[in-house]
Amino acid sequence: MDQKLPYYMAYPMTLDYDDERIERMDFEYLKSMYPEIAKNVLPYVEEECDRMAYESSMIYDQYPDKLQLRMMCGRICENIKRNKKLFRSESMAGISSDTDHGGRWLRDLVEVMLYQELYRRRSGRRRMRRKFY
Repeated sequence: MDQKLPYYMAYPMTLDYDDERIERMDFEYLKSMYPEIAKNVLPYVEEECDRMAYESSMIYDQYPDKLQLRMMCGRICENIKRNKKLFRSESMAGISSDTDHGGRWLRDLVEVMLYQELYRRRSGRRRMRRKFY
């Protein structure tokens, strides 16, 4: 007796979509645990990444140019300094200082957060391209 299976049972949907949802929820949860300064800087990093996210952008190159990435960091830092009145914490008081240590920690933080955000966007883009081709 040959019993035919319905199409949806013969070719079940993979759980790839569920894995992406779990990854996204995990990432959002971990972002919620960022220190206050990082939470305040994150929108500036995301805004710059959104601005640079177009089809042939250098952020999607196999090896992005380090100079261009540092220029992105500089633009982010300038935006933060321009809007520093938004930060009411004493820990942000040193961002306008021109000493070696005053603005350096902010630039280092922005650089790390930028690279992490670019990694997340690049891996998501690769994952989407793999599914449709």
